[in-house]
Amino acid sequence: MTLYLVRRLAAVAGVLLAVTAATFVIFYVLPADPAAAACGKTCSPERLEAVRHHLGLDQPLWRQFTGFLSGLFAGRTLGTGPYAVPCDFPCLGYSYENSLPVWDLLVDRLPVSVSLAVGAAVLWLLLGLGAGVVAALRKDTLTDRALMVGAVAAASVPVYFTAVMLIYGVIRVAGLLPYPTYQEFTDDPLGWAANLLLPWLALALLYAAMYARQSRGSMIEAMAEPYIRTARAKGLPEPTVVVKHGLRSGMTPILTLFGMDLGGLLAGAVITESIFGLPGVGRLFYGALVSADQPVVLGVTLLAAFFIVVANLLVDLLYAVVDPRVRY
Repeated sequence: MTLYLVRRLAAVAGVLLAVTAATFVIFYVLPADPAAAACGKTCSPERLEAVRHHLGLDQPLWRQFTGFLSGLFAGRTLGTGPYAVPCDFPCLGYSYENSLPVWDLLVDRLPVSVSLAVGAAVLWLLLGLGAGVVAALRKDTLTDRALMVGAVAAASVPVYFTAVMLIYGVIRVAGLLPYPTYQEFTDDPLGWAANLLLPWLALALLYAAMYARQSRGSMIEAMAEPYIRTARAKGLPEPTVVVKHGLRSGMTPILTLFGMDLGGLLAGAVITESIFGLPGVGRLFYGALVSADQPVVLGVTLLAAFFIVVANLLVDLLYAVVDPRVRY
């Protein structure tokens, strides 16, 4: 197991390095000039060159890349002369748009995205697995068909449409909830949940539909295995057969999907955060793309890659817990 972890951690480092390099190259070949965005609309050519030199954009790409990597692990100094600015570990640079440290921007926005992703994940697991298991146990019945038709319909609706309809129906017409404004969990747990309930539902309905279809297929396959007949022949209660033997065996593909989906959402849900006005990492990423703010885009991309590869590593480790056959 130790050797396996070492190999996987080395693969994680390799993936993050490749993502960082790819993002650097993409921004290098794009026509947008980050120095122009940092300098402003009334910037003179002389001032533009000075800003480009201060940001290090006049250096070769390989030197910019190695400087960024060294800053991640040891910090670095940005700029030269009297305008030099220290950037502490882990240094992701400074935003060209507002001159704030990228790391501080991510730390400030991350709790919003984590709250949104984790809450939605709990809902879609409960709804998706519940619907999938019930449909599998009622295979080819009216209940099975109704649940799968509902899942297909929910999966076909874009998340922005669901979000707009929730805002209109629940907030504008019924007035049951306030318009979402993020609150810290420690300040007001009930207010935190009430303000995030609609964003959670908008995301959960889409993902729950996909999980319902996947869990139904996995459960049907698992419940047809010989060890299920053996468990029933031993006289085990049906809930034990379904949960301990059937659902546990069928969870492997669900875990794979869950790791990818949750890892991606932890770095921000751009559409959902934008529609509900949540100041998360997704909105930060969208604004940075519009303004060609390379340090912020690179920081968010690296953060997303980190969450995804770590989530996949944890999922691989959970395989052995959920399915003992994996240990062999």
